[in-house]
Amino acid sequence: MKSGKQRRREIKTARQRRATKAQQALAEHLPLGFSPTPPIAVNPALLASYNSYGEPLFLARGWYQDQPFRCVDCDKDEVWTAAQQRWWYEAVQGSVYAHAVRCRACRLIRRLAGRAQHAV
Repeated sequence: MKSGKQRRREIKTARQRRATKAQQALAEHLPLGFSPTPPIAVNPALLASYNSYGEPLFLARGWYQDQPFRCVDCDKDEVWTAAQQRWWYEAVQGSVYAHAVRCRACRLIRRLAGRAQHAV
């Protein structure tokens, strides 16, 4: 039987192995000219409260890192930077399960269209 210390060490190495594998997979799908910024540490005290058993990935690993995504409206490859994530989760206190799906231009167009409908 293993001790708790041994098991924690195994879990930590498995997490590091998965993180390395995920980074390699991520590097294959990055847009051209993308240069990752250094990760930014998560401050759990500033996050919005959530009632769930599942912990968000960024909270489990302890830092924000740049995440590439494809805009659902224009199919343009974009990157949700670590700084933008920190602003969303900590300053605005957005949902910890939300992530970027639209580029900045499409978000602006959608926001202006919504305001135009409310003005009528």
